[in-house]
Amino acid sequence: MNNIEINGKIELQHEYFANNRPSVETRIKALKLLYKNIKLMAPKICEALKLDLNKSDTEAYMSEIGIVLDEISYMLKHIKQYAHIQPESTPLSNFPAKSYTMPCAYGVVLIISPWNYPFMLAIEPLVDAISAGNTAIIKPSEFSPNTSAVIQELISKTFSKEYVDVVIGGVEECTYLLDQDFDYIFFTGSTRVGKIVMQKAAEHFTPVTLEMGGKSPCIVDDSADIKLTAKRIVFGKFLNAGQTCVAPDYLYCSEKIKDKLLYELGRQIVLQYSVDALGNENYPRIINEKQYNRLVNLLDKNSILFGGKFNDKTLKIEPTILDANFDSEIMQNEIFGPLLPILTFKTIDEAIKNVNKHNKPLALYIFSNDKKTQEKVLNNCDFGGGCINDTIMHIANHNLPFGGIKQSGIGAYHGKHGFDTFTHYKSIVHKYNWLDLPMRYQPFTKLKEKLIKMFLK
Repeated sequence: MNNIEINGKIELQHEYFANNRPSVETRIKALKLLYKNIKLMAPKICEALKLDLNKSDTEAYMSEIGIVLDEISYMLKHIKQYAHIQPESTPLSNFPAKSYTMPCAYGVVLIISPWNYPFMLAIEPLVDAISAGNTAIIKPSEFSPNTSAVIQELISKTFSKEYVDVVIGGVEECTYLLDQDFDYIFFTGSTRVGKIVMQKAAEHFTPVTLEMGGKSPCIVDDSADIKLTAKRIVFGKFLNAGQTCVAPDYLYCSEKIKDKLLYELGRQIVLQYSVDALGNENYPRIINEKQYNRLVNLLDKNSILFGGKFNDKTLKIEPTILDANFDSEIMQNEIFGPLLPILTFKTIDEAIKNVNKHNKPLALYIFSNDKKTQEKVLNNCDFGGGCINDTIMHIANHNLPFGGIKQSGIGAYHGKHGFDTFTHYKSIVHKYNWLDLPMRYQPFTKLKEKLIKMFLK
């Protein structure tokens, strides 16, 4: 897509927002139509996700389509409440008056989405942006072209171009979009690209939400239920072949239970993915050769404890567990694949200290039945969000904000937090005219000073 076309899309939306700010009724109508069209196009969406990532229909619905539909349903139930003026208390110093906050849309929003959950991470932020009253331009990933094409078809069937539109393309188109003046930018992707987005946004003083990732630890102490722990770790780590921003990036367990945990992890991998994961038609593949080769190069044969096989033709790597320490190559960057390094600690204090030596992760998981250990980890480690005795399921709760901290992200969304992300709250004091207290006006007197000190203290 050329720059003239992109400019036309942006200008059309700015003009539309300036003259036709979407009412709550317009937003509700749009969300209902989006819901209807997603349901109608679900087979096409599943087919696209199969072509891009080899996701099964069940995984596609569970981890992408269903989550979006659920977010739409949530917003339809709450949008009138969230979009309503919120009364606030008024201090006596402002008497007589009333105060309130007025939720207002930012305007034209740019949503940049990644390839790992290409449908959900493009459309779920869109649902929140629309609910808050914005217009939007979506830039889906070029690395999941089939899903990007379906997104474009869905959006064209559901919205007018001045309301929501799509820009298809690669780095050149994305770079050009970032040079333009948007009212808000919502980005999901790597920390490296997130830095570029933030730099570009700063040129226009554009507010941003950055949803990134990092090396999310999964801590297991010796009080944990090992069988259930292994089952839930395998689910969270190897969903989408490990290409999940909140997947456990490394397993950090008490040295006392390493062997037992390792045995149960291997057993669960076989139970969930079969003895031959590479031959499992429902096991996702790595998105492209570049990412596949990067992951294969991390496979140190001397450190493989379970798995380790891969297939160059299908771009599949079986669920793999590796022995590691913090100096290992695999521990230097986010893995984003089906490789799980396992490290050990002697004490929980040692674990906390080592976790905190590294960048703040998007997620942290603690498996423990000791309440003091749970509290110690949560109180002393910095991370975006997480679970006690489970993995990744915190993202499925609309009432919880989803987002990172520092290197793993800025801002949050989902449910009310998503509405808030795309909303500017105007603060209004409505002063009445039937009384005007004179104490704030010059000339100041001792009496006025005394009154001011009475009100402001």
